[in-house]
Amino acid sequence: MSQPHEITYLLEELKGGKKEVLNELFPQVYAELRRVAQFQLRKERDGHTLNATALIHEAYIKIADYKKMDWQGRAHFYAVAAQAMRQILVSYARKRNAEKRGGGGVNITFDDALYGEHIFDDLVSLDEALTHLATINDRHAKVIECRFFGGLSIEETAEALGVSTITVTRDWRMARAWLKDILKGSDEEQG
Repeated sequence: MSQPHEITYLLEELKGGKKEVLNELFPQVYAELRRVAQFQLRKERDGHTLNATALIHEAYIKIADYKKMDWQGRAHFYAVAAQAMRQILVSYARKRNAEKRGGGGVNITFDDALYGEHIFDDLVSLDEALTHLATINDRHAKVIECRFFGGLSIEETAEALGVSTITVTRDWRMARAWLKDILKGSDEEQG
């Protein structure tokens, strides 16, 4: 198990332009990226073509392409990784929807005490709603991204975004309510 300060050090080196540290960073973050990938894929439909390993590798390639990212620490790294995984999964969902117009989406749920009790039937609709939310309140969208897509705790999300845990808790509650209303409305329009 890697120490948080090792990851932070490697991210500082990467921020300084030393691309070769990616080879050292990947083994240090792999276990946590695997946890995030498995968290993401649990919400996907059965028979999804991506497995956790493929999702990790695609996300890592995407992250490695970020030029001169101003890494704020390991929580920021994991938040960016969660965002990359979200983008990959949405891209796959869009491709699948294009191939099978109207053919079943994914079953996404804000379950457990952590997420409330609302099910979203379509990852693409959730992504569009989240993108719209970002235009209204970017921090609320980032909180959803960290918590829902990244599986980060309140504390980790606060660290990644540089805000207090009270702020994250409030933003999380407000953003979930907003998304629930928006997605409920889009379901009623389609049904």
